[in-house]
Amino acid sequence: MNATIEKFGYPSTLIAEFAHWLVLLRPAQPTLGSLVLAAKSDAEAFGDLPPAAHAELASVTKAIESALGQAVGYGKINYLMLMMVDPHVHFHVLPRYEGSREHAGVAVPDAGWPGQPDLGSAAKLSPEQIAALTGWLKLYFA
Repeated sequence: MNATIEKFGYPSTLIAEFAHWLVLLRPAQPTLGSLVLAAKSDAEAFGDLPPAAHAELASVTKAIESALGQAVGYGKINYLMLMMVDPHVHFHVLPRYEGSREHAGVAVPDAGWPGQPDLGSAAKLSPEQIAALTGWLKLYFA
């Protein structure tokens, strides 16, 4: 796996695996259910991914939106491709909602709603919370 995937806690944050993509729990949660959608490739530019990775995005994003819709009940979803610090192709996937959502004792308000997400207010998860949220979200990808 590339260094970006490892930085986001792989393998303990792994929720779902596809041929070209991994869905990881984001260890810092600006909203409950925030994910990292990471390309398995070593590509550092979106356009450098193989055509099959681009094609697979359709089914991957459908799976993500279905899972987060059931788990979190989001109002909107944001896919942020920032890649300023972590160079390999990845998106931060943020379910957006008014108010707060809670699971396994982790309550996370959407501090930026209805505007831009407030990444600075993200809840930092303990290893136990990561395990609980990862296990919970995996059920929605089964």
